[in-house]
Amino acid sequence: MPEQTLRSPLKPDLFHILLALESGPLHGYGIVASVEEQTDSQLSLLPSLLYRRLARLVESGVVRVAPDADDSDPRRKYYELTDRGRSLLRLEADRIVRLGQVLESYRWSVSS
Repeated sequence: MPEQTLRSPLKPDLFHILLALESGPLHGYGIVASVEEQTDSQLSLLPSLLYRRLARLVESGVVRVAPDADDSDPRRKYYELTDRGRSLLRLEADRIVRLGQVLESYRWSVSS
């Protein structure tokens, strides 16, 4: 199957999965827990969605199955960022920071 290209801007769930993997290899439950923590439980990944997203990220070359991450349970797969994934994550994070700076310049006011 040909490699899909992922580009910025990323969908929020893809961004948060990559962000979860920035700290090192994680298995599915670890990714779900990290994403929920990052988003104060605003984003919850069901297993079916998570594994479809991981398959897409692996296919696009930004995530890979980590070799020998944990041999205590051979059924458990760990995932990690590739160099390409780390670059995409940084690009997307920079985009979000710039967006925040633009919004900050509007000096939003809350009226009652």
